[in-house]
Formats: sequence, C-alpha cells, structure tokens
Amino acid sequence: MGRGQPAILVSNDDGIHAPGLTALAKGLAGLGAVYVVAPDRERSTVGHALTLHRPLRVERLGPRRYAVNGMPSDCVNLGVLGILPARPDVVVSGINQGSNLGDDVTYSGTVSAAMEGVLLGIPSLAVSLVEGEDYEPAGRVARALTELVLRRGLPPDTLLNVNVPAGEVKGIRFTRLGRRVYSEKVVEETDPRGKTYYWIGGGPPLWEAGEGTDFAAVSAGWVSVTPLHLDLTNHEALRALAAWEDDLQAKGWTPGRRRRAR
Repeated sequence: MGRGQPAILVSNDDGIHAPGLTALAKGLAGLGAVYVVAPDRERSTVGHALTLHRPLRVERLGPRRYAVNGMPSDCVNLGVLGILPARPDVVVSGINQGSNLGDDVTYSGTVSAAMEGVLLGIPSLAVSLVEGEDYEPAGRVARALTELVLRRGLPPDTLLNVNVPAGEVKGIRFTRLGRRVYSEKVVEETDPRGKTYYWIGGGPPLWEAGEGTDFAAVSAGWVSVTPLHLDLTNHEALRALAAWEDDLQAKGWTPGRRRRAR
C-alpha cells in the first residue's frame, strides 16, 4: 500500500471455510498484511457474476477475515472498495479445488475474482490445484509468484492463471490456454415421476493435446502459468472485417469509407 508492508487481498469461489483458502492465506503470510474476503458458501462456476439486485452482507469472522453472502467478484469488489483500509497491492484468488484450464476459465469464479481485481486496476492472479487435497505445494507456488508480482508488477489488463499439478512438481512453465473437447456433456435422466431432467457436465474432461498449453504442462508435472488479457478483441479479425466495408456501404449501412484499422 505504499506504507511499509504490502496489502494482499485473498478470495476464492469454494467458500470462506475451504481448505484451499486457508492454505493460500497461510502460504502468503509474511509477504504483507493478508486480508481474506470470500463467499460465505461455495460459489463454483458462477463466472464473473456480480450481485446488483439485492444488498450484500458482510460478516467479520476474525482479524482481516470476512465472509460475504455474494459471488467471488462481489468479494473482491467489496474488499477493494469497502472493506480494506486502503487499496491492496495484489489480489490472489484460490486455491481452487480442481483445475481451471483452457476454456474453463470463462466459467471459473476463481479466475473471475482475479479478473475483478484487474478491472479495479490491481495486479491479480488465480491459483488452482488440479487434483488432490494437498494444498501446501500450491501455497508455495502462490507465494513465489505473488512475491514476483509485488516486485515486478504485471502488464496492464493482465492476470496470471496458475494451475498446480498434484504431487511433486518439476517447476514452472509459462503457457497458453488449451482447448477442451466437449463431448457427452449433457446427461439425460428420468426422475421417479417420469419427468426428464438433465445434468450438464456429465462427461469426462477431454483436452486437445497441444505443445505449450496449460493442459500439456500440468499433465507432464509442471505448474502452468498463463497470462490472460481482459481485452477480448480479436484484432486480426478486426482488420479482416475492414474488407466488409464496401459491401456495407453499398447497402447503406456505413456512411462512407473510413480509415481502416491497422
């Protein structure tokens, strides 16, 4: 916070009592003043939902430890703008129980909490344990990366998505997002009254093998660190779409030729 020791805001989507959150706060202890602001219950796969239709309530559970009856993004927003005495120097979300690889980052409450930090102008990272319940190695990884973020910063509008494999890790690799192969994701069943219901996500997770991807790294025993940029614009496609302008102008949709994107 520019007043001596840095302030670290910790959140998650598994809830305030999740063992991964406890391991994360413990792993970051000593790097600065650690504040925990997390949902009062599990909020997995809620994405970047923000609560705007009802008031939020905050319960103080202990020194620098707060539970919120809202979403992960709510927790970071409240932490930064309403609970902490000053803006934190870094936001760390996790340690999530289960991976957040490839396309799944779009659903993840863990990643979205870090996104909220970035939107508020704060360097942020999201940490997930791919499998197992031994969070201590992931806590060490989170500490090492948080220390670097505090010292070196991050590029604008960028967060780090970190996935830690189970067991002894070989080290850290910087990766790109992989792609999930969606198959058998919807399971159709019939309830005792004869009515049909569905489970989304019923199929086993399958991934396209790709060199340099987060999935390839964790499958080989490496920690994957993927920088995610919040500007979702496909700039290459934007330049390609400039070729549409003549057709659109002919149909009256554009007033005239404009300077094309470069």
